Amino acid sequence: MTTTISNSTLTASINHSGAELFSIKDNQNKEYIWEGNPDFWGKHSPVLFPIVGTLKNNTYKINNKEYNLPRHGFARDMEFQLIEKTENKAVFSLQSSEETLKKYPFNFELQLIYTLNENSLELEYKVINKGKEKMPFSIGAHPAIALPDNFENYAFEFEKEENLKYYLLENDLISSKTKILEAENKIVPLNYELFKNDALIFKTLESKSLTILENSKPYVKVDFKDFPSLGLWTKENAPFICIEPWLGYSDTDENSGNLYEKEGIFTLEENRTFNAKFSITIL
Repeated sequence: MTTTISNSTLTASINHSGAELFSIKDNQNKEYIWEGNPDFWGKHSPVLFPIVGTLKNNTYKINNKEYNLPRHGFARDMEFQLIEKTENKAVFSLQSSEETLKKYPFNFELQLIYTLNENSLELEYKVINKGKEKMPFSIGAHPAIALPDNFENYAFEFEKEENLKYYLLENDLISSKTKILEAENKIVPLNYELFKNDALIFKTLESKSLTILENSKPYVKVDFKDFPSLGLWTKENAPFICIEPWLGYSDTDENSGNLYEKEGIFTLEENRTFNAKFSITIL
């Protein structure tokens, strides 16, 4: 099943499987979200929960009991319920279940709230701890922006002048190796060579927004003030770029396996709610 919301400027469509955004079109019917061609990458904009990235050996421990979780968790592969709908807003919910408790022993509700405001789509994540203990989790976004022109005709423009230090992945884990993404006047031209070693992982950034330029003109802007970390990713010759606001990231090789001790993890007290938003603005 799918749900569509709209206003005078934009139309957004969301699949109930994973509550995954798969389309943002303007009023000229131009598409801004990657089509999901599986020859490159068969997704569009999955939610990453209750982990972001990869666990060491795909396992973790809670109270000395071992659990398995796949890369980026399980929420993106589960059916969400539509619990609220207006013309320009849709709210989706995923509740913990017998199935999720086998992989992640916490009672939770995850809501994804999509709202169109003028030329922006805002996506809010709401995580509710319904259990009686502290709940460790990470959450992240993975929207793939379609790039209809030649890849080299695009560039990133960061919000601030800063030292753009990113971490390299080794066997899907965060290594201690870092590089600097070279920017001139906050602008980084795109080329596939940047992503030859997989995603660029920024544990922290001063910039809280990133604009994609198309032939030097603003194309799409992603604002992520509620998220401390960011991933940037594409595949060789793929006509898209992923701008991924994250709370958390892959394990390091030194990780103890205890989820409460995981670098970048967030811990939510019992009966509390976590909220974070990001937005995609069509320029």
